Amino acid sequence: MVSAPSGAGKTSLVNELVTRHEDLAISVSHTTRPPRPGEQEGIDYHFVSEEQFREMVRRDAFLEHAEVFGNLYGTSREWVQAQLAQGISLILEIDWQGARQIREKMPDCTAIFILPPSLDELERRLRGRGGDGEEVIRRRMEAAVLEMEHYREYEYLIINDDFHRALGDLESVIRGAGLRRELQERRHRQLIASLLGSAP
Repeated sequence: MVSAPSGAGKTSLVNELVTRHEDLAISVSHTTRPPRPGEQEGIDYHFVSEEQFREMVRRDAFLEHAEVFGNLYGTSREWVQAQLAQGISLILEIDWQGARQIREKMPDCTAIFILPPSLDELERRLRGRGGDGEEVIRRRMEAAVLEMEHYREYEYLIINDDFHRALGDLESVIRGAGLRRELQERRHRQLIASLLGSAP
């Protein structure tokens, strides 16, 4: 799980990370918000109506779901389970509310929080996106402070003051998490069995 306030650079870092590692994929969430310019259905999000989303909630189809800035977001339980069954490690870009829900259902997941180097830089990045009015930026800045208050709920904390350094830090965390004993045992079951079987 990777969380961050809007504008901290989370999406850019995660997108770059998955281009470097073919065994990593980004979880594609469902959302009721309209697509931004350039976003594609099934790649950036699954764009659904509020009625469709609420029907999925009734069917308990989400591992987590939350309302953010008046829009609904959720992570499909079935899709995540199918990816994990294929041995693909997933990155879930979610807010602290979703992270809490995921932790309850998947307590062995790795939780990473990304902070901006300053509030001034965060605001500069939000303004640099273009398209958002003053009121939207003001609301996003207020929400960012509330989001950042939850950083203590995560095992890892990365400061995105330099993109390449932050990317290296994120890569180190992901690589370390992938070397956990229980995951390595599943991946290398035959090797471990042969090594232990050949022991005197």
